[in-house]
Formats: sequence, C-alpha cells, structure tokens
Amino acid sequence: MKTSNPVLSRLGQAAERERTAGYGPYGQAPQPGYGQPGYGDPYPTAAGYPAAPPAVAPMTLDDVVVKTVALLGITGASAAAAWILVPNTVLSAAAFGAAMVGLVLGLVISFMRMANPALVIAYAVIEGAFVGLISKAFESFYSGIVMQAVIATFGVFFVMAGLYKARVIRATPKFVRAMIAIMAGLFAVMLINLVLSFFDVNTGLRDNGALGIGFSLICIVVASLSFILSFNEIEEGVRMGLPRRYSWTAAFGILVGLIWLYIEILRLLSYFQGGDD
Repeated sequence: MKTSNPVLSRLGQAAERERTAGYGPYGQAPQPGYGQPGYGDPYPTAAGYPAAPPAVAPMTLDDVVVKTVALLGITGASAAAAWILVPNTVLSAAAFGAAMVGLVLGLVISFMRMANPALVIAYAVIEGAFVGLISKAFESFYSGIVMQAVIATFGVFFVMAGLYKARVIRATPKFVRAMIAIMAGLFAVMLINLVLSFFDVNTGLRDNGALGIGFSLICIVVASLSFILSFNEIEEGVRMGLPRRYSWTAAFGILVGLIWLYIEILRLLSYFQGGDD
C-alpha cells in the first residue's frame, strides 16, 4: 500500500492497523488462524471455530460525493443563519472568532490519525458561520459580489475536476511535494501577516494595490491546484480500499479548498471594485 502522498500513507497505515487487528476489508475472507488462541482474534467463538472479522465497507467515490454535498449543505445553512442572526455591531468580532475556531479545528482534523465525522461536521458549521459573516460584510459594500464569487468558485472547481479527469494535470510525486511546500509557505505568510496586523503593521498583502492583487492571484492558483491533491487522494483511497469513514476526510479536503478559494476570489473581486479590506 505504497503512495507518494504522505496523507494517504498515514491513512493507509491506519487502515492496515485495523486489518491487522481483525477488521478486514469488506468481503475479505478471514485469514487462517483467526478465532484460535495466539492469533490476536478479538472475536473468538465459544466452540473454538474461527470467527469472521466484522466487514468494513471500503470507501467509494459515491461516498465522497454524498458527504461532500452534505458538508456543503451544512456550511451553506450555517452561513445563512450567521448572515441573518448576527447583528452588524458584532460582525467583525464574530467573524474573527469563527475564523480562529475553524483554524484550530482544521488543524486538528488535518493532523489527527483517525477520521472523525463529528469534528468534520463541526468544522463545516463553524466555517459556514465565518463564510456567512465575511460574505455579509463584503456584500454590504459591493452588491452582487457574493454571487459572483460563488459562481467563480464552483466554476474553477469543475474546471479543475475536468482537467484532472482528462489527465491534463497529474498528481505526480514532484507535484505533490511542491504543492505541500507551497501551501505550507502560504499558510506561514498569512499567519505572520495576521500577527503583524495586531500590531498595526501593514505589509500590503491584503490591500488593493499591486502586491495585494498579486498575492491573492497566487492564493487562487494554489487553492485551485489543491483540488488536484484532493482528487488524487480520493482516487488512491478508493484504490487502496480505505474504510468508508475516510470519505469524511476526503470530503473535508474538498470543503477546505472550496472555502479558501471562495474567500480569495471574494477578496480579489473587491480589489477590482476599489475595495480595501
């Protein structure tokens, strides 16, 4: 179960441990010795006959699609609720709080070794609130900008899906390593920029000047290419026979990419309308 993708390697190792503990892939016959003392079978039978390990259905593409749609629905509902219920007087504070909680949850989900549907759903709720509040703020200044950003976001997503399916862009080992390094670098730059903003230091990365526009364009390109990593993880996960619950992890990856892309497109559109966030 070898792959150049470190995320898939980690998930594959977790799945392999489950199989070693007796949770074989769906439909796989029990190995010789199961049910006998000394073979680590957690389900011995009273009569001494081998006990089949519980079947674990493998992840499928349909599983990922269903869970991605469900997470998008939850995110959208949370965004709408935040838009309607949160008053303008606390809009900035609420958006910042949601962003910080979402960041922590995202890091926990990304670095934990087991898929956790509850955390993924919680992330969708929190990030949905953040998206709703940010969207409300931008829409109050630029009418129609939210719909433009939504259309552009899903347009880019489907274009990237088509390019991946046609193998125009391939997730080669070099591509994967480069993308992980670039995304880590961008995350570090954005985090440093955020910390500096607390001390009233303006780097210009989030202004509507040439530097800000250029940085947003870079983020949009990288966010778009991150879908290639997600598509590859899904394809390899299905091929490797990862347990079905890992479809939550795959859906989480797509959701993160969509939210990041949407926020960057929203910001870029505001620049072209003379905005300065």
